[in-house]
Amino acid sequence: MSMKKMMHAYTHSDRETVAASNDPVAIVALLFDELIRNMQEFVRQSSAEDMNSEARSKHFSKSLSIIYALQSSLNFEQGGEIADNLFRLYEYARQQMLHDWKEKEFEKTKQAITVLDDIRDAWHQISRKGAAE
Repeated sequence: MSMKKMMHAYTHSDRETVAASNDPVAIVALLFDELIRNMQEFVRQSSAEDMNSEARSKHFSKSLSIIYALQSSLNFEQGGEIADNLFRLYEYARQQMLHDWKEKEFEKTKQAITVLDDIRDAWHQISRKGAAE
């Protein structure tokens, strides 16, 4: 996936920093930040007593768009098993959100956030290591 398409999925983050970095690892790390932020907002809106269905829908849609961008950016030929595992992880998160959307729940999305958060930390460590070199 091109940098331009990934930028489209990354609508509410620090666009200038991402564009200036031209570093795919940093972009993925930032996409993870935005994904988790939107998933958390989806959960918050889903669990609020005065559920805002428009905000819930917005964060659901943004989350799925970012998941799609992450899945589409994988290079299965070069990435091998790691790319396969990341694809499955992204698909797991997508399925959990779809379930919670349909059932008006949020527990499965919270579980997916926990798993994604560990991967996000790993991307940030790789990004910091690359920046230090």
